[in-house]
Amino acid sequence: MKSYQVTGYGEALEVRDLEKPTPQGGEVLIKIAACGVCHSDVHLWEGYFDMGGGQKLQLGKVSAMIPFTPGHEIIGHVEVVGPDAKGVSVGDKRVIYPWIGCGECGVCQSGNENLCARGRNLGVHVDGGFSEHVIVPDAKYLFDMDGVADELACTYACSGITAFGAVKKATGLGADDALMIIGAGGVGLMGVRFAKAVLGKAPVVVDIDENRRSAALEAGASLALDPNDRDAIKAFMKSTGGAAAVIDFVGAEQTAQTGLKVLRSGGKLIMVGLFGGELKTPLPMIPMRAITIEGSYVGTPAEMAEMVELVKTGTIPPIPIETRDMCEASQTLEDLKSGKVVGRAVLTP
Repeated sequence: MKSYQVTGYGEALEVRDLEKPTPQGGEVLIKIAACGVCHSDVHLWEGYFDMGGGQKLQLGKVSAMIPFTPGHEIIGHVEVVGPDAKGVSVGDKRVIYPWIGCGECGVCQSGNENLCARGRNLGVHVDGGFSEHVIVPDAKYLFDMDGVADELACTYACSGITAFGAVKKATGLGADDALMIIGAGGVGLMGVRFAKAVLGKAPVVVDIDENRRSAALEAGASLALDPNDRDAIKAFMKSTGGAAAVIDFVGAEQTAQTGLKVLRSGGKLIMVGLFGGELKTPLPMIPMRAITIEGSYVGTPAEMAEMVELVKTGTIPPIPIETRDMCEASQTLEDLKSGKVVGRAVLTP
């Protein structure tokens, strides 16, 4: 099979001919139809996460060692099933839940496989979807999204479940409570759509890019603000008293600071993005304002199942999708890093 692999951090991906795996036990071999490109793929390709203060988390310690095949937003057809595989048949089209845990620890047993310390995440710890085929350890990680176009369906494996999981953490808002979303990239636009469907809220969106603000309004945001427009931010604070919840889909130092500033007392900042840096804030202000800072990492298998059923109802409008050939994987990572992608870029073999 042809795979596009990271063979040197930050270098162009190398196309390599690898042996197609044969599924064992309950494993399933998927012939890939489409794979989305995520900001996490950029970090994995670069080889580190920015921890702030000049510190970097080198990814060889927490992910697959190079060479490896990135890509975790995958849809494809079942090509071969292992002798013990159940619940799928050859030819079935399925989206893959890629945040696979060890299945044995207490975290996995509680249903939070996405938080497993011994994860087997596709495209992170084991080879992923920038390829023609991928092996999945169990059919329970395969979800039927019949009726949803391949190029869109695959994005729900990360962009979708990440947005859905974050929005679910903002449940319980009152009718007059303001919800703010920071970042209108592919995940943020998903967040706008899920906020309306799950919370019944048209969020206020903050982004520095005018095109992305326009995309957010088209997606259903009630207002789109430039964080550098101090008058607009002040007007928001005056009219709402501050946001009851802020979901930061960027995760940069500046966006986190913006999120803290616009929170009302008792509000919640939900951190999602992995852009990098560090958060500095006076500690006494956290209890004095009674604010909550909560991390959100993708979503659980149960949330994936819930989200899939919601998407299949047709109530979630699609995000903008740009389809590219798999041979453009390197350029797509470059474009995503430099902010040239609005919505989601999806690769097809």
